[in-house]
Amino acid sequence: MNRPSRLLTVMEVRDELPVARSTFYEWRMKRRGPRCIKLPNGEFRIRRADPDRWIDEREEDVKW
Repeated sequence: MNRPSRLLTVMEVRDELPVARSTFYEWRMKRRGPRCIKLPNGEFRIRRADPDRWIDEREEDVKW
């Protein structure tokens, strides 16, 4: 089984993006944010590659 080398906390992902806690959870509820893993204790973790992939998927070719 291929396991990620590191899982990030919600706070670590928010620091990288950076967004408010409420924004992150709003994205999650709308299924617009990075994919999350829900642990048995109710906390969320995010695979290291998922925020980067999520950002790449939203990149636009902006023409000025």
